Formats: sequence, C-alpha cells, structure tokens
Amino acid sequence: MLKKKYLKRKDICKVTFYTAPELTAESVALVGEFNDWSESATPMTALKDGRFKATVDLPRNKRYQFRYLINECEWDNDWAADQYVPNPFYGDNSVVEV
Repeated sequence: MLKKKYLKRKDICKVTFYTAPELTAESVALVGEFNDWSESATPMTALKDGRFKATVDLPRNKRYQFRYLINECEWDNDWAADQYVPNPFYGDNSVVEV
C-alpha cells in the first residue's frame, strides 16, 4: 500500500510504503530507482500489526520502479502500486507515480 503526502512548499512527495499485513518476514527492505536499487539503503520498520513501512521523499512529476526484498532473499511487489512494468530478470516491478 502506498500513502502519498504532497508538500506545498517543495516539489517533494513524502511516500510511505507499507507491505501487506499477511506478509511473514523478519526483515524487509525497500529497493528501487530512488535508492539506486540498493538492497541495504532503505530498511523498513516492523509495525505491531505485522506490516513493514518506510517513508521516502521523492521529487514530484516522476515515476519510480521499486520492489520489496524480504529476508534478504525473496522479492515481492506492492499489489496496490500505481502500475507494474516488466523487469529484465523475472516478473514485474511495482511503480509509484508522484
């Protein structure tokens, strides 16, 4: 799930990424174009309801591909993303538009 908050005084959108509550994981990282696909740059925080979340400031009027890296070995999409595009490895990447 994505939650977007557009800032009035800056060309920035604060996007909060949430995993699905039914996800079973010890760790999740947010990996995407906005962090050069780094698997360690944006770790997500575990919430009491079982979801994980991370907030990223993104420049507006752009699209960003991303995925979730679960337990450092399994890739998953955000099934509430704005779009999906094929990736060169296998399957699709999630897309957030801001």
